[in-house]
Amino acid sequence: MTPRRRIVLVGALALLVGFTMPTLTKWALGTLWYQGRGFCDVGLPGASRVCGAAYTLAEPLYRLTGLAVLLVALVGVWAAAVWCLRPVRDLAGPISYVGPQNLGHRVRPRGNDELARLARSIDEMMERIAAGYEGQRRFAANASHELRTPLAVQRTLIEVGMARALSAEQLELLTGQLLETNERNERLIEGLLALSESDQGLRSRLPQRLDEIVGMVLASYQERAEAAGVSVESHLEPRMVMGERVLLERLVSNLVENAIKYNRPGGTLTVTVGRDPALVVVNTGQVVPAEAVAGLFEPFRRLARDRTNHSGGAGLGLAIARSITQAHDGLIAARPAEHGGLRVDVQLPERP
Repeated sequence: MTPRRRIVLVGALALLVGFTMPTLTKWALGTLWYQGRGFCDVGLPGASRVCGAAYTLAEPLYRLTGLAVLLVALVGVWAAAVWCLRPVRDLAGPISYVGPQNLGHRVRPRGNDELARLARSIDEMMERIAAGYEGQRRFAANASHELRTPLAVQRTLIEVGMARALSAEQLELLTGQLLETNERNERLIEGLLALSESDQGLRSRLPQRLDEIVGMVLASYQERAEAAGVSVESHLEPRMVMGERVLLERLVSNLVENAIKYNRPGGTLTVTVGRDPALVVVNTGQVVPAEAVAGLFEPFRRLARDRTNHSGGAGLGLAIARSITQAHDGLIAARPAEHGGLRVDVQLPERP
């Protein structure tokens, strides 16, 4: 029986007792009074003395009777409350055993009453917790792999250098490879720190000119774009947003850097700042399958299936961009561009 039905049943019984108890009490007391009065009116020897003593004890007896009735009523109310809430207690039992080892446990209720809706909400919450736990586990595994691979390369290069004497050219090549691997480790650690910082939210919200931030970032990446053979086009309208300038610069930098890195020689990079969306970054790189776009925002996820081909990146650019956008109460979405490449739209709330 559901809690609602139990409460309705207890309420109906309480109303029934409340209506009938005064009538029964009045009838019982009236009957005793009438019979006692008749005994005293008979005039038997000693009757008056007995009746006087009975009348003297009647008032305390009535008070004790009232206290006894009140105590019984309180016990009954407590028992009724325990009985009504028993389904909730039965639901709490299975939930108390849920832990990291059995996040797949679900209540799976039947019916559509309040308790069933509560149990379904708990199941949905467990789904979100399990997804977050699995995401953290996958993130830790991927981070371990990303760090282990360059460390293994460094160890191999060092062992090769210690195993035999190297010529000047070989030593220069070895140190260059070590330096390149070390720089990649630095970029990976820096990306992890930036991702952790953006996941913590904003420390302050100040008015920022998004068009000025984008213009400054594009100017800093102009030489890199020219070296990659990518032409840059920008359409910047004045736009004010609330947020942290450092994180907004990192958001734009990640999008622009990815658009240059995964572009083609002779391609273009188009950056637009406007009303809705606030920021659009489009490049003309390789064709991106539509089903692979959503996965690009996951940490360490790249379009290339070969995990050893990092192309100088750690696979954290779009993941950091998504985290920064969410910290600014915005939305970020991507879709394949019309002529190859990727289009990224960022929606940010305007300054109130």
